[in-house]
Amino acid sequence: MAKGYWIARVDVRDAERYKDYVVAAKPAFEKYGANFLARGGAITELEGKARARNVVIEFPSMQHAVDCYNSPEYQIAAKIRQEVADAEMVVVEGV
Repeated sequence: MAKGYWIARVDVRDAERYKDYVVAAKPAFEKYGANFLARGGAITELEGKARARNVVIEFPSMQHAVDCYNSPEYQIAAKIRQEVADAEMVVVEGV
């Protein structure tokens, strides 16, 4: 079974409130087996417009990744994130 990966590109507008998102999202990430491969850190912009924060999260499967996002636990966190940050998020299937 192929793993699933969240790829999130984020510009945080309110760093203090973003901490609330991180805390609120933790139960969903734990429930669905999330493994953070990249969480912020230095970037090198190669093509297009980069965002300040880039996150890659590995899940046991595509279904786990999608279910995590759609879970009631994560949707509570997502509302906080949407208030304090601009983001693009996709789920991609691993090879």
